[in-house]
Amino acid sequence: MQAERDIIIIGGGPAGLTAAQYGARGNLNTLLIEELATGGQVLQIHNIENYPGFARQISGAELSKEMEEQALKFGAEIINASVKKVEKRENIFYVSTDTGEFTCYAVIIATGAKHKMLGVEGEEKFSGMGVSYCATCDGPFFKNKKILAIGGGDTACSESLFLAQITDKVVLIHRKERFRAQKALAERVLKNKNIDVRFNTECKEIKGEKKVEKAILLGPDGKKHEEDFDAVFIFVGTTPQTSALPADLEKDDSGYIVSSCEMKTSIDGLFVAGDVRTTPFRQIVVSCGDGAIAAHSAEIYINELKGLSYK
Repeated sequence: MQAERDIIIIGGGPAGLTAAQYGARGNLNTLLIEELATGGQVLQIHNIENYPGFARQISGAELSKEMEEQALKFGAEIINASVKKVEKRENIFYVSTDTGEFTCYAVIIATGAKHKMLGVEGEEKFSGMGVSYCATCDGPFFKNKKILAIGGGDTACSESLFLAQITDKVVLIHRKERFRAQKALAERVLKNKNIDVRFNTECKEIKGEKKVEKAILLGPDGKKHEEDFDAVFIFVGTTPQTSALPADLEKDDSGYIVSSCEMKTSIDGLFVAGDVRTTPFRQIVVSCGDGAIAAHSAEIYINELKGLSYK
């Protein structure tokens, strides 16, 4: 049986859009399936200042639009659909969606990971306007400002240490009486003079007019108080989006897809790119690099499958 497509890319964030560009540019019949809008979580970033090639700040929406147009220019097709299941039978992948089934020779998973939300009033309202989930992405915008960081794991501690290089006014709160982060990392936070650690403390509300201005905190004494902040960084975990994938696909203990440096997974023909995979650094530029590698590896795989030599 022949497949309808060469490559199907699931997920339209930076990793998926880059993979689509490289796949189509390599003369492969390329389809990208995105559930919502292309760009993914990048759309929530108000200003991006560290993406190579843009000396000026660029919004996440603008960068996503440029990436989408570039992929379309090279011949990739982009559709909106929700992927329900990915299944491999012999050498063909069957991708079932809420709009029908598609077949292909290779699949690139670029579904990303969703930040877990705190679920308090004001969080969604001020997302991108002082509420952030990534210190390296947005921290530099708040140099010498007062920042509230929330969380108690490795990410919360490491990101707070990064923020402490930008300002000497970091307040890190955790709802438990001790960190769950690695001991050495937690000790570095506790010794850092720029970080005010408060255990048994929760954020109950984020307030402001057009941007973050205050937070309502519940302290260990059981009383609420209002405190001024310029930004709130939330580090309460992420969830990789892998529900539609084969159950036997290898993942790490946190549910992220394990891959080689060629973006190959434990299933032949199934590649991965971006935040959904096990990676030491989750940034837009890293996801784009992953997407390019995944498309290149998929091209080699498809050519070998078709008995063609790779140029």
